[in-house]
Amino acid sequence: MSNITNAQNPFYGQYHTPHGTVPFDRIETEHYEPAILEGIKLQNAEIEAIIQNPEKADFSNTIEAFEESGELLDKVVAVFGNMLSAETNDDLQELAQKIMPLLSEHSNNITLNEKLFARVKEVYNQKETLQLTQEQKQLLENAYNSFVRHGANLEGEAREEYRRLTTELSKLTLTFSENNLKETNAYQMLLTKKESLAGLPEIIIEAAAETAKNEEKEGWAFTLHAPSYIPFMTYSDNRDLRQKLYMAYNTKCTHDNEFNNIDIVKKIANTRMKIAQLLGYKDYAEYTLKKRMAENSKSVYKLLNQLLEAYTPTAQQEYKEIQELAREEQGADFVVMPWDWSYYSEKLRDIRFKVNDEMTRPYFELSNVKKGVFGLATQLYGITFKENKKIPVYHPEVDAYEVYDADGKFLAILYTDFFPRDGKQSGAWMNNIKAQYKDKDGKDSRPQIVIVMNFTRPTDTKPSLLSFDEVNTLLHEFGHSLHGMLAQGTYSSLSGTSVYRDFVELPSQIMENWLTEKEFLDQIAVHYQTGEKIPQEMIQSLVNASNFNAGYLCCRQLSFGLLDMAWHTLEQPFDGDVAAFEKKAWAPTVIVPEVPEALMGTSFGHIFSGGYAAGYYGYKWAEVLDADAFSVFKSKGIFNKEVAKSFRDNILSKGGTEDPAVLYKRFRGQEPTIDALLIRNGIKK
Repeated sequence: MSNITNAQNPFYGQYHTPHGTVPFDRIETEHYEPAILEGIKLQNAEIEAIIQNPEKADFSNTIEAFEESGELLDKVVAVFGNMLSAETNDDLQELAQKIMPLLSEHSNNITLNEKLFARVKEVYNQKETLQLTQEQKQLLENAYNSFVRHGANLEGEAREEYRRLTTELSKLTLTFSENNLKETNAYQMLLTKKESLAGLPEIIIEAAAETAKNEEKEGWAFTLHAPSYIPFMTYSDNRDLRQKLYMAYNTKCTHDNEFNNIDIVKKIANTRMKIAQLLGYKDYAEYTLKKRMAENSKSVYKLLNQLLEAYTPTAQQEYKEIQELAREEQGADFVVMPWDWSYYSEKLRDIRFKVNDEMTRPYFELSNVKKGVFGLATQLYGITFKENKKIPVYHPEVDAYEVYDADGKFLAILYTDFFPRDGKQSGAWMNNIKAQYKDKDGKDSRPQIVIVMNFTRPTDTKPSLLSFDEVNTLLHEFGHSLHGMLAQGTYSSLSGTSVYRDFVELPSQIMENWLTEKEFLDQIAVHYQTGEKIPQEMIQSLVNASNFNAGYLCCRQLSFGLLDMAWHTLEQPFDGDVAAFEKKAWAPTVIVPEVPEALMGTSFGHIFSGGYAAGYYGYKWAEVLDADAFSVFKSKGIFNKEVAKSFRDNILSKGGTEDPAVLYKRFRGQEPTIDALLIRNGIKK
């Protein structure tokens, strides 16, 4: 046992907090390492007990016993992972460099344990004669496949090579992520002349002044964080400054400094390829897609190419229209470049639909939007949210809510974390701090979920006012949280968002559909000063504008999907030019002229450090599903409780307990088609 006592280390023993929530207020950096080492030691003892059990291997003493092992380790790693992405610092990152290889080694020690695998295999070979529930069958299938997919059938040198490669991959992805965060935080564009701010909304100018002031600088500081970068690119009249900021953002981790990710990208792709080939697959995509709805690369490319064919003519027409507008202003020779796209797009959107983010922003005050999003869940599923300030949080800006079901039963804890900080990765995500499961006595242990954003901060004179896209992001991540909070399973490894990667985005993306529905907008959008509801004509403009640039946006998503697939269908080690490779991969999707120096891959966290390797297509796959699924709500009423109940019972509460294709068909009554998406985007009448 570690020499840090229960009293000293908050991870040991039960948490004496409301609903057994994490005692963030007591956790220090020094607590992680001993608790992780102790967790590894305890799980090793649990694994040994399974192996030494004199009784014949069966579902209970082997599969369930394995599922229940590692409780302390899982508990600590969930918190450590959350802090690394949402509230990191140099000490935590240094610790991660030490801890991640240990965790990788521990994982390998389990899946490469021949005696343990022999027992798992013994149970698996009897699966046809065992009287198992659907969920038990799925757990057995997953356990066996997990061992096989993590090298259990390898022998001799191949086993050692697998260990080496997986440990190496763990270090590489961590370094990639750290470099990305550090490079993002390191950049600042400080403007000192008032005329440099032409075109920028007052709220953005005020936020930039506060950023500068916080660092004791004079002027206005713009950063690569989304709430600063996106509005600058959208509204700044100064083309040179837009270009400067664009180049800073799109050359992240390519510079001649310690944050360069170019070689790391190659090493990650090559290491993944070697792991896949060691396990008998031709490439990493084939290995990954074996456990996805898509099943293989052919299906992925079929979807991407179908969408590319459908959307490209629209995207090309959109570029032509924006080019025409820009030339009216700038002259016949003007070429719209990537740093012009958002700026002139916004102008055209404003002309065409008489609506822009700065007109709608006052109606999307964060606390009211949050209330509206929570209210949508109440309307659909009957669940309610109650803030509890006694629940410890990991940062003063984080709020904690108790979530209750329609019958008053406690459902979950939801943490919300909304604003950018130096210790926080960019983007938005949902994390399980604790998944739902049932203990040995059948008692339902409810989940603890966190949703993390990087929204426009409040200023001295204004509350946090969100752009339309930011409201969309909140709905998206909240959809993931519903998937976690409404889980009703027995095993934590099958609970909530523990589903195929190309299915996990369905519960999140379907929520975005409500944002362009008049009935919902009318409920959620209220002016932060006057209390007046958003005008009906503005709602209509937002609805009309919802398909603006749909072709371009689809092609952009497809470009990321094609780049991801290109890296993960490599069959030979790659040591070429990363920029040339990237541009060739997504060439069919290019609408706006490219910039030679710009590089996406070096900061593409989703695929190089975030679990979406050979899976980025999943956003488009799930978009087909979400449009198809929402068409049921559209036909029966967007707040229809019967449809919502069916979606909850068949999708949200089931987690990974059954094949997602079966679950989807049970809800929908038929296979999905791309038709609903094409109709929603105005591509098809």
